[in-house]
Amino acid sequence: MKLTIERSALLISLQHVQSVVERRNTIPILSNVQLTADGSELGLMATDMDIWVYDKTPAEISQNGTTTAPAHMLFDIVRKLPDGSQVELDTSDGDEQLTLRSGQSLFTLACLPVEDFPATSHEELACQFQMPAPDLRQLIDKTRFAISTEETRYYLNGIYLHGVSVGEVPALRAVATDGHRLARVEVDLPDGAAGMPGVILPRKAVLELRKLLEAVGSFVEVALSETKIRVTVGAAVLTSKLIDGTFPDYQRVIPEGNNKIMKIDGHVFAEAVDRVSTVSSDKSRAIKLSLRSGKLVLSANSPDRGSASEELPVDYDSDDIEIGFNSRYVLDMTEQIEGDSMRFEMEDGASPTVIVDGDDLRTVYVLMPMRV
Repeated sequence: MKLTIERSALLISLQHVQSVVERRNTIPILSNVQLTADGSELGLMATDMDIWVYDKTPAEISQNGTTTAPAHMLFDIVRKLPDGSQVELDTSDGDEQLTLRSGQSLFTLACLPVEDFPATSHEELACQFQMPAPDLRQLIDKTRFAISTEETRYYLNGIYLHGVSVGEVPALRAVATDGHRLARVEVDLPDGAAGMPGVILPRKAVLELRKLLEAVGSFVEVALSETKIRVTVGAAVLTSKLIDGTFPDYQRVIPEGNNKIMKIDGHVFAEAVDRVSTVSSDKSRAIKLSLRSGKLVLSANSPDRGSASEELPVDYDSDDIEIGFNSRYVLDMTEQIEGDSMRFEMEDGASPTVIVDGDDLRTVYVLMPMRV
């Protein structure tokens, strides 16, 4: 294999694939990225055996071929090369090493046999559709903060994607919860997605997919079955196993009769929560909301840090109520608020609170209260 490629093109493709590679591997080949020079393109593939990420980029190929090289080391080298430089990759000295030349820099990297690199399956996945990249970004961004990190409840370690009918309108819905908060977001159901199975996309696949979506403004292609998903984003392709489990009946935890309604400017509220929570303890991060007609008082107390409070005007005319939340959970949620106002729907100080982004009824958050 011998080729010349622009540093920026190689760096972008390496960014897309190398982050799926774990820093520590008991299987050496999984630390490597597969490089395939063919025709006028360089293809790159990396995997952790659950997720495969492939990308390709134009290159001047002198000799076709395939090799594998340490993913993180290759990425670090290319990242540190001068911007605008040309990079030459060459294995003509033998398949056991890759020579990288750029300007006056010369690197020789140890390679592993291509035959050891795990192949990805190319089976046809039953459900296939296209969807706007901004829609998929929105589904991920507005739910990923609520994904559970608790391994014992593995079925909560991802985003639940499924088709629903809201009234007469079909929608694609994403849901994530960790038992303390829940995020539910909907976009228009893409053509061809009507019969899709409900699937749980694992946390790591969600993060890798979000990186690929960063610079794409058009459509992405999605193919999935009950066990696997494949998303094509421009020249990049992510294939991932899905979580084999049943997502709980999340609708049961979304209250429908909460009648104490507070409306407030989301940005003003978030900044106030951030200020007041500075004195709350690192462990609980507790903050109290005290509501009475037209007024909200945010407060936090910590035996070893002191106390803080802030008063805000709000649109509220129900009974007085006090309710406590984890301020970190509140801030994670307010970061996703796009409108000028947010609406809190409460029952009492011990029941789940529903939070809506202004008048956007397609985005709903549920927050469990805590004792303060």
